[in-house]
Amino acid sequence: MALVVHVTGARPNFPKAAPVLKALSAYPVEQLLVHTGQHYDDKMSDVFFRQLGIPKPDVNLGVGSGAHGAQTAKVMEALEELFTQRRPDLVVVYGDVNSTVAAALVASKMGITFAHVEAGLRSFDMTMPEEINRLVTDKLSDLLLTTSTDAIAHLGNEGTAPEKIHFVGNPMIDTLLTHRERFDAEAVRADLGIEGDYLVATLHRPGNVDDPDDVRALVAAMHAVADQAQVVIPLHPRGRARLEEAGFLDHPGMRVVDPLGYLEFMGLVRGSVGVVTDSGGVQEETTILGVPCLTLRPNTERPVTITHGTNQLVTRDTLAERVREILAAGKLTQWSTPPLWDGHAGERIADVLAGSLGVTRS
Repeated sequence: MALVVHVTGARPNFPKAAPVLKALSAYPVEQLLVHTGQHYDDKMSDVFFRQLGIPKPDVNLGVGSGAHGAQTAKVMEALEELFTQRRPDLVVVYGDVNSTVAAALVASKMGITFAHVEAGLRSFDMTMPEEINRLVTDKLSDLLLTTSTDAIAHLGNEGTAPEKIHFVGNPMIDTLLTHRERFDAEAVRADLGIEGDYLVATLHRPGNVDDPDDVRALVAAMHAVADQAQVVIPLHPRGRARLEEAGFLDHPGMRVVDPLGYLEFMGLVRGSVGVVTDSGGVQEETTILGVPCLTLRPNTERPVTITHGTNQLVTRDTLAERVREILAAGKLTQWSTPPLWDGHAGERIADVLAGSLGVTRS
């Protein structure tokens, strides 16, 4: 029986992997779920497996955090040993985190076929570590599974053979639609003691929280937002101390909470009047939920969320004015959504993977 190894490592990977694991179980293949441990605390990983009904990982490499090179090297070393012991027929990687590119490098060097779920996304910003991960992973991939038509165009422009590219839709949206009725905004509001309208913020990108000057500008911009409506921010461990030192909390409208589980966070977003983010996945989730999203970045690798969703790019200088417009407009009643973001991407991905292995449904 063919062995398919799924490599996950960070919070954004889990909602993408869940529908693929489920759909591929309809085929006569053995599946091995590997968690590299890149995100290793409960709220960043374990809770996802419980809430999304994903089986516990068969292997947890436990690499932990660290500098990009060190973390990637640890994952590569551990995966090389694993793939030597149990050689996969197919490796599946997700997204653009360090674990993704590490698995791609190991599989490629060992001559193992591998597929990249969420291939072809580009920000064209080489200062983003994720962009480097995307480029390297896609260059080496045997199967490139894309979520949007712009991703197909990027791969074509880079000379990727057309037969490698498969437009399958977005498996993270499968997970969102499956669990949508469990996103209880009122329960989260009560649990966190939130009254009245609020915005959600998620901020962790180096371009916003690494440089002291950027942090000061970010704090000023977010305080101008908090002048208009309270801001609830589940703060990533990365950059938290620096933001606090810069006076991020020195405003009565700023409310920092610990990272939330998937259902709780999505409930928080669903009940909000808008989101300020520098995250990729949040741009997609708000697009489906109809929540206005302000992406605090100069670019996005997910332009489909702008052309077919609720997202718009903002700068620190324009953020407060965009928030004012969102609050004045009120809740959205109509919005467009991207093609194939329909809840069936996992099934289409499973069909492509099974086809590459030459197997049919049980």
